[in-house]
Amino acid sequence: MSSLYESSEDWNKAAQALSGIDLDSSVRQINPEYKLAKCVKIAMLYLEDDDAVNAESFIKKASSLLSSCRNQELELQYKSCYARVSDSKRKFLEAAQRYYELSQVGGSTKMVDESDLEQALHAAVTCAILGAAGPQRSRILATLYKDERTAHLKVRPLLEKVYLERLLGREEVEAFAAGLAPHQLAILPDGSTVLQRSVTEHNVEAVSKIYTSISIAELASLLAVTLGKAELITSSMVTEGRLHAEIDQVEGLIIFKDAAGSLESWDVNIASLCQAVNSTLERAAAKGLPV
Repeated sequence: MSSLYESSEDWNKAAQALSGIDLDSSVRQINPEYKLAKCVKIAMLYLEDDDAVNAESFIKKASSLLSSCRNQELELQYKSCYARVSDSKRKFLEAAQRYYELSQVGGSTKMVDESDLEQALHAAVTCAILGAAGPQRSRILATLYKDERTAHLKVRPLLEKVYLERLLGREEVEAFAAGLAPHQLAILPDGSTVLQRSVTEHNVEAVSKIYTSISIAELASLLAVTLGKAELITSSMVTEGRLHAEIDQVEGLIIFKDAAGSLESWDVNIASLCQAVNSTLERAAAKGLPV
């Protein structure tokens, strides 16, 4: 019955028909791998119907069955579905991490086409850019930027600007928006889209790297938003620990703080340089070059 509904692209009824199977029956023993396959299939059908809520409930049910799975293809389907669910639920940083893990399976298996791996990598970059600004996003962006495979992606120039915390212009943001899915352009309660919120938060973070302090009026002008919205976005980032700053409402100023002291920053930069030198020497030695 589910297959018939699926063939006519009635995804919701197909998922409901398949979920009618009592997978938790105490009367008969059911193979855990069979349960996992059905939960993943139901979640994928709900995703086709843009029902991320029901899809999430079934993919979470599948998570508890994954440890008993010995089928590599089924495990990949689970990971792909979970990444799509996180993406649809607008948990972009989690989705970026899961898409990136999927893009790396090519080294261990030949079951996935190179085009699919590239698509997963592109999805990881897209979700990372859409993610909320902060330390977690910065770590994911660093991983993606340093991955040599991203050099061939069309979105690479934007990834570079986001990673280097440079201000994003209107034209490049609009070009990026043209390739987004509908849920990635959803309207938020404040009237802005997911992308607009992400870009605005990113630009606040970029401004914090340029200025030690800035008036709320000037920040609002840079972000092309109202005074109230500029202050609200900044205060939210500060409250959530994603931005080190203070807001002086009397003077109308935002005072940025360095997350680490100058000496600590120097140490981090030195350590990063040493690691880069070591990595270069190791690659040279692996190719038989004298080092």
